[in-house]
Amino acid sequence: MKKLSLVIGLVFLLGLGAFVGPKVYESLTQKSVGSEAVQTNEVNQNHELATFAGGCFWCMEPPFEKLDGVYSVISGYTGGEEVNPTYDEVSTKQTSHVEAVQIEYDPDVISYEQLLEVFWRQIDPTDAGGQFVDRGPQYVSEIFYHNNEQKNIAEKSKQKLAESGRFDEKIVTVIVPAKTFYKAEEYHQDYYKKNELRYKYYRNNSGRDNFLDKAWGKDRKYTPKTNSQYPSFTDEELKEKLTDIQYRVTQEDDTEKAFDNEYWDNKKEGIYVDIVSGEPLFSSKDKYESGTGWPSFTKPLVKENIVELEDHTLFTKRIEVRSKHADSHLGHVFNDGPQPTGLRYCLNSASLRFIPKDELEQQGYGEFLDEFVD
Repeated sequence: MKKLSLVIGLVFLLGLGAFVGPKVYESLTQKSVGSEAVQTNEVNQNHELATFAGGCFWCMEPPFEKLDGVYSVISGYTGGEEVNPTYDEVSTKQTSHVEAVQIEYDPDVISYEQLLEVFWRQIDPTDAGGQFVDRGPQYVSEIFYHNNEQKNIAEKSKQKLAESGRFDEKIVTVIVPAKTFYKAEEYHQDYYKKNELRYKYYRNNSGRDNFLDKAWGKDRKYTPKTNSQYPSFTDEELKEKLTDIQYRVTQEDDTEKAFDNEYWDNKKEGIYVDIVSGEPLFSSKDKYESGTGWPSFTKPLVKENIVELEDHTLFTKRIEVRSKHADSHLGHVFNDGPQPTGLRYCLNSASLRFIPKDELEQQGYGEFLDEFVD
């Protein structure tokens, strides 16, 4: 009986930890196996990197990931000398690293100045002892510049903030050269999406949002005017633009009914684009009859426009598929498709707009006509 009580008590504590102590919970239930150095030479030659530390990296991913021109946001560790540090080591001050995010972006679409404007709106730049509920040198705010141009831009941006009078205390965020960036363990990547409830609980109790609302007021929301070829919309505009099912699927991750949607049995030649942004996603050349009642494809038409995330809803692990620019929920990808890829991208018709082959040129997608040349 005593052993049974101990087991029940342990299960209760772990369950409680899932909601009241997200960081402690993760440390207890996930294994820190070490980080992996990011190879900067593998970055697209037309893209650049920006590296920022702003306390808990869980909170620093979301504001950058949805920006047009941003291609990836990685949570990790940098600034120190230790090789391949683990989360447990960094979070307990056993290294000289800080938690940070590394952003790959297209400077022709969004500028470094604009990324800094977003950065300042996520942190307390006057706190030299950490950020909000997370205390210690591993959680301080820092800007890591990758070249002299970024250094100059960051220094001017910091000076501008200091002279704005928005903060009564001194701006202590330091600007230092970028060092090797180590990608954190996989369970930390996109944590706010993978563990929505635990993330929200942590964020709501961290003090971050209360501080930022007070410091920035109506200026807290900053939407960069980028040079993206794909439009973005406010939530109100989306509700006007989309049908009820299109909104629920793309914005609320809903799923439409099988065999009762627009494209599940569409056999016409053409391409499928995001219903919100128009970014090209899939081709009819890669569409096949899966028997599921949803449009299914073996591969994307433009891989860069597809984002794949772990999805732990429905008490199982699946891979969710979203569009890069609009961040629309599209569906899921499974490993039970036909060759040559063996993949099945199972999508919602409500997330897509079909453009017939003979309308590609007219609608601005002429570059994909070669897709249909035999």
